[in-house]
Amino acid sequence: MNIQPIGIFDSGVGGTSIWKEINRVLPDEHTIYLADSKNAPYGEKSAEEILALSEKNTQFLIARGCKLIVVACNTATTNAIAYLRAKYPIPFIGIEPAIKPAALQTVSKKIGILATQGTLSSALFHQTSKVVANGIELIEQNGEGLVPLIEQGRVDNPETKELLERYLNPMVAQGVDCIVLGCTHYPYLIPVIKSILPAHIHIIDSGEAVARQTKNILESHLLLAPKNKATHQFYSNAKLSILKEFLTGYEVEIAALDF
Repeated sequence: MNIQPIGIFDSGVGGTSIWKEINRVLPDEHTIYLADSKNAPYGEKSAEEILALSEKNTQFLIARGCKLIVVACNTATTNAIAYLRAKYPIPFIGIEPAIKPAALQTVSKKIGILATQGTLSSALFHQTSKVVANGIELIEQNGEGLVPLIEQGRVDNPETKELLERYLNPMVAQGVDCIVLGCTHYPYLIPVIKSILPAHIHIIDSGEAVARQTKNILESHLLLAPKNKATHQFYSNAKLSILKEFLTGYEVEIAALDF
């Protein structure tokens, strides 16, 4: 048994979609979440910038005693997790677009991937795609502009819907029957996405799988917490009011981050 917290970081509020799944699956675990919203979106930065930001976030969480770190950002995972695992002695859980479950579900053999440019252009994404999507056509779409809108709390507004229609309608026209959300911000857009897509198209994200993997790793390393009243600390270097909106209904502490 280990009462140290799980650390989670993202380029902003999007990773709270992962945190919610982890909290549901592991309700006894203390957590510390870092929202690096000042530097969002990571998907438009160079690989070197993403690596530097990911290391800074990791050091912040390790300094606060985290026993495991969830890199709750697809772009940071694909660009930095191998480096982080090699350098730091604690376990890391990464987030990759859920291509494998989509490949198992698709009938049309055409899958849409909505992700950031930083994820789509990464070596890890291409390696994973090659392995699990053999014989399946992947139709990739950079979701440029979506993360900033979500970071501003503008999830359900005309501009967001217009962008999504521009990105999703060509995929529908090409016959996809699964769309993978390759950014942890995007699950907050699912209600709008459902209003655009035909009913037969599956929307797939990584949240539940990541929570299950986190539990598996904690169990295998004998790091699970005992039953207790878990505490949850959130840090952000941008407007705290936006983060609070995404955590409505949860008992958490939210503090400003000065870096």
